[in-house]
Amino acid sequence: QVQLVESGGGLVQAGGSLRLSCAASGRPSSTYRVAWFRQAPGKEREFVSGIRWNGGSTYYADSVRGRFTISRDNGKNTVYLQMNSLKPEDTAVYKCAASFEFRLVFPTTRADYNYWGQGTQVTVSS
Repeated sequence: QVQLVESGGGLVQAGGSLRLSCAASGRPSSTYRVAWFRQAPGKEREFVSGIRWNGGSTYYADSVRGRFTISRDNGKNTVYLQMNSLKPEDTAVYKCAASFEFRLVFPTTRADYNYWGQGTQVTVSS
């Protein structure tokens, strides 16, 4: 079983940076993948970035590619999302999610993940 706790959200001006953390407890070594999702007011939850726990391969939504970087620290059982060049449209509640189910193609839908954190608010002002 895995428990996920996010931190690092806050209020920043456009062009600024934040680093989100997703701390995992339980059996993180058995987790095949971890992903970040976000949901803005009035919008559907969308995939932001993901990482394979074992191999470390990374994946990004087109909207954040080149600005966001996902990484992991196995010793701390933590996944990070470094967010640079933030835009107002990045404003959302960010949640990390994990799944033990292996998929050849990295999944990007909500239904593909069965462990979720509570979320952390990211607000980008103009």
